[in-house]
Amino acid sequence: MPQARLLTRLAEIVGADQVLTEAQDTAPYFTDWRRQYRAEAECVVRPSSTGEVSAVLKACVEERVAVVPQSGNTGLCGGSVPTGVKREIVLSLARMNRIRALDPLNDTLTAEAGCVLADIQRAADEAQRLFPLSLGAEGSCMIGGNLSTNAGGVNVLRYGNAREQVLGLEVVLPDGRVWDGLRGLRKDNTGYDLKQLFIGAEGTLGVITAAVLKLYAKPSAGAAAWIAVASPARAVELLSLLRERLGDRVTAFELVSRACLDAVLEHVPGSRDPLSTPHPWYVLAQLADSGDSAALAALAEQALLECAERGTLKDVALAHSQAQAQALWKLRESIPEAQFRNVKHDVSVPVSRVPELIERASTALEAAFPGARIFAFGHIGDGNVHFNVGMSDPAATEVLILDQCAVNRVVYEVVDALGGSISAEHGLGQLKREEIRRHKPSLELELMRSLKDAVDPLGLMNPGKVL
Repeated sequence: MPQARLLTRLAEIVGADQVLTEAQDTAPYFTDWRRQYRAEAECVVRPSSTGEVSAVLKACVEERVAVVPQSGNTGLCGGSVPTGVKREIVLSLARMNRIRALDPLNDTLTAEAGCVLADIQRAADEAQRLFPLSLGAEGSCMIGGNLSTNAGGVNVLRYGNAREQVLGLEVVLPDGRVWDGLRGLRKDNTGYDLKQLFIGAEGTLGVITAAVLKLYAKPSAGAAAWIAVASPARAVELLSLLRERLGDRVTAFELVSRACLDAVLEHVPGSRDPLSTPHPWYVLAQLADSGDSAALAALAEQALLECAERGTLKDVALAHSQAQAQALWKLRESIPEAQFRNVKHDVSVPVSRVPELIERASTALEAAFPGARIFAFGHIGDGNVHFNVGMSDPAATEVLILDQCAVNRVVYEVVDALGGSISAEHGLGQLKREEIRRHKPSLELELMRSLKDAVDPLGLMNPGKVL
């Protein structure tokens, strides 16, 4: 089918005003958030229902046109934009933004793929419940993309990754058929757990159009502490001690290097160092519980005092109000913005080996690239470190970025040696599609390819991503 005829058919399905072809309209959909990847597609299609998604995919499969599913387009690996290697359309789920149901007694919420994560959090909060998935882009990222990439965020320590927040899915398959798996069951032992095929698949197996999400009791008490430690090894020890004393009250445990804090203080107006004396490393710990915040703060103070007496921490600033806690979290959430231009790594290792990862990778990089500056931060509670590399001089940083494959190789060799993963929470997309072949066993890749071929034999779902 010529392009004009395809556009006419798509317009009949979703309405002419929801088929975008003009450059000024399509540009935001064809470029990724980091502006690393950009390619043209024939159009952007914006359906408003599962039925329309189904009809669009049927039209595309009949004419062998590939489909690039896209939600908020906040991904960091180029997984939600076209590659330009074949005829493609971008399928934007942004108009599918309805919360279909909320069952507080079953602790579930059913949301469409285009729901902004913050809106889901707000709906849960209004029902006196908690949806714990939380990340820096939550004001613009959408749940369909969160699930397609198995997003992590700051609360994985207590609640797990995105895949652990899902009970059921609705998915449009590559041939347009709709799998209705929207079940709010916590026990369903009737065969393969099909929803897990699509979570983390980055749209290469089908289009997630809705999900049944788990809700939790809303904590009534919270506490945040900015803690200075001598090293990542001390941070891991501190995590163990706090979990011994406070249990699952520890919901987030974020590692921040002094280099990251300095970048925030320099580039983010209004930011302030929480402590009067500089330290090489910090932890931002978040606690949550039932009861009142005063009681939780007393527990936290006692636990931190014991850790200080053991020499595990150097200093601490405990937030005494919600505003103070928000200020501490703003420091952490501003880190990616404050050091936007560098070579970035989203890696994970066993929690106990995080200090070794940072030490070995830093030493190897400084030897291979004299003058390299390491910006290490992340979710140390689940072993996920964002290990970013730049130079003191911006021009030198741009040169380093041009040699990022060599930088990646140094970091990934250490990650491999420690039994880790080269992608902890951002996915593979285009960025790591080729590199993963060096790190994932051939049998795993073979099984992944077999699944892809079985579900999408024509290879039309998000081509050029993951595999």
